[in-house]
Amino acid sequence: MSGQPDELVSFYGNSLKLAKCSLAVSKTYKTAAAPGATLWDLYPELLDLGARSMIEAALAGGLPRNIEIASSSSGDSRSLLVFGTERGLGVIETRDRSANSEASTREADRALLLHQARHDVLTGLANRRQFSSDLETGFPVPKGQKLALMLLDLDDFKPVNDTLGHGAGDVVLKMTAERIQSVLRGGETAYRLAGDEFAVIQRRRNQPAEAEELAGSLVRAFKEPFTIDGIDVFVGASVGIAIAPTDGNDGEQLMKAADIALYAAKNDGRGRARTFNRSMMIMLEQRETLRRSLRVALKERQFFIEYQPLVEASDGIVGFEALLRWRHPYAGVIPPSVFIPMAEADGLMGDIGAWLLEQACREASTWPTHFVVAVNLSPAEFLLDGFTDRVTGILDEIGFPAERLEIEITETVLLERTANNLDTLHTLEVLGVRIALDDFGTRYSSLSYLQNFPFDTIKIDRHFIKDIETNPKSQTIVRFVIGLAHGLGMRITAEGVETVGQATWLRREKCDRLQGYLLGAPMSADAIGNFLRHQSLAARWVG
Repeated sequence: MSGQPDELVSFYGNSLKLAKCSLAVSKTYKTAAAPGATLWDLYPELLDLGARSMIEAALAGGLPRNIEIASSSSGDSRSLLVFGTERGLGVIETRDRSANSEASTREADRALLLHQARHDVLTGLANRRQFSSDLETGFPVPKGQKLALMLLDLDDFKPVNDTLGHGAGDVVLKMTAERIQSVLRGGETAYRLAGDEFAVIQRRRNQPAEAEELAGSLVRAFKEPFTIDGIDVFVGASVGIAIAPTDGNDGEQLMKAADIALYAAKNDGRGRARTFNRSMMIMLEQRETLRRSLRVALKERQFFIEYQPLVEASDGIVGFEALLRWRHPYAGVIPPSVFIPMAEADGLMGDIGAWLLEQACREASTWPTHFVVAVNLSPAEFLLDGFTDRVTGILDEIGFPAERLEIEITETVLLERTANNLDTLHTLEVLGVRIALDDFGTRYSSLSYLQNFPFDTIKIDRHFIKDIETNPKSQTIVRFVIGLAHGLGMRITAEGVETVGQATWLRREKCDRLQGYLLGAPMSADAIGNFLRHQSLAARWVG
C-alpha cells in the first residue's frame, strides 16, 4: 500500500463506530476492524489529546485534517486524512515507511484537495458540484425505484445577517447543517447549494410518503430557536419535494419541479413542506401571466385607491389611509399581497408608488384641511435614489401641505441600509412629513429603531388586537407599546379594530388612534363625502 491511499474508512455518528472499510484495511487490522469496532480500536494513536481535538473539529464541520501517526509496534508511519461526512467521520489512510515520504504527502494532499472540491467549507456538507454529480448519476431511475429531491430554503435568514452580522449568519448555517443531518437516515444525503439553500436526495421505494415524512422532520427540526451569544433567533425552513421519475426523469426537470414546490411552500405561509403536483405548474403560469399584465397596469389605469378612516378619541375622524388596489380586466381585483411583491421584484414599484402618492395627495386636497392622508411605502421604493426629491416635487406640484402627509414604513425598510435610511427619514422630518412605523412587533422589532429613527406614530398590528379583550398576553404587550410610545413622545394607532369591546379597551388604555372595520371599511374617494356626513360608527367610539 506504500504511497497509495486506501478506500474510505467510514465511522458512524458521534460514537464513531465502524460503518465500512476497504478489504485492505480489514486485513491489516483484523480483529480491530470487526463489527462494532470504533475509530479508537483501529487507531488508538488518535486518543492523543492533540489528535482528538482535530477529530472533533472535523466532526463539527471544519476543514479536513491531515494527522500523522506512527505504530508503536511496527514503527510504520501513516498519514490519515479525516473529514466530516453526512453520517459521521471519514478517514483516508496512506502509509509509507518514511514519515516524510514525498509520495505519501502528495497522496494526502490530493485526497484533501478532492474532498475540498466537493464539500462546503463552512458546513462540511457536500457542495453543489457533488450534488449535480450525484443527481445526474441517479438517472435514468431504475425500474421499480424512486428518487426524491428535497430543496430546503431558510425562512427569515436575511434579517439575522442584517441585525446580528454575517458571523451570526454563519453560525446559523453551521447549525442548520447539523439539524438537517440529525434527521437523515441511510440512503439520504444532504447538500449545501448556496447561501441558505440546501438539498437532500433520498432513495426509497415508498414515494412520496417517505419523502414527505422526512420533509416533515426537517421542518420540525427548525421549530426550536437558534441560540447565538445568548440570543434566541427563530429561523424556519420551507421544503419543496419532487419525485423521479414521476415529476421528471432528468436532473433539470426534477430541479424545476422541486423549485416550484418550494415556491408553493413559501407562498402558503412558509415553515412547511409541499410536494409537487401539476396544479402548481398551472398556478405558476397564471402568476407569470399576472406578472406580464402588471407591466401595463399603470399605463392602462387599472390601479385605484380605497381609503380607510383614521379615528382619534378626542377629534373623531382625522384622516384616511390610502390602500392601493389593482383591478385586472379579466381576473378582477388582485390583492396587494400578490401583486406588490411582483412589482418589487420587477422594479416597477418606483413608478407605481409615485402614482399612488400623487393620486392620494390630489384626492386628499379636497378633504377638510385638518385631515391627513397615510400612504404605505414599499421598501423597494424607499431605497430608490432621489426618493425625497420625488416626494418634494409631488407636494409642490399639488400644493399639498407636507404636515398632512403621513408615510408608513415597515421594519423591513430599516434592515437594508441603515445610514442612508436615517438620512432619508430625517429629510422627510425636516420637510414636515409625518412618519409612522407600521406593523410594529411582527418582525425583528428593535427598540433601537425607536431611539434612532424619527417616528411620529407607531402602528400596532392587528395580530395583537384581535383577542385584546380576552388575552392577558396581548393586553400586556399593547399596554407596554402604548406606554413606550407615549414616553418617547410618539402616538399610537391600533389596526384591525372590529368590535366595540376592542375599541372600549383601547380607549381606556389611552390609545390615540383607531383603524378598522368597526370605524369604517375601505371606500372609494367618491364615497368619503357621504361617509363624513354619517359618522355614526366613529361617533360611537368617540362618544
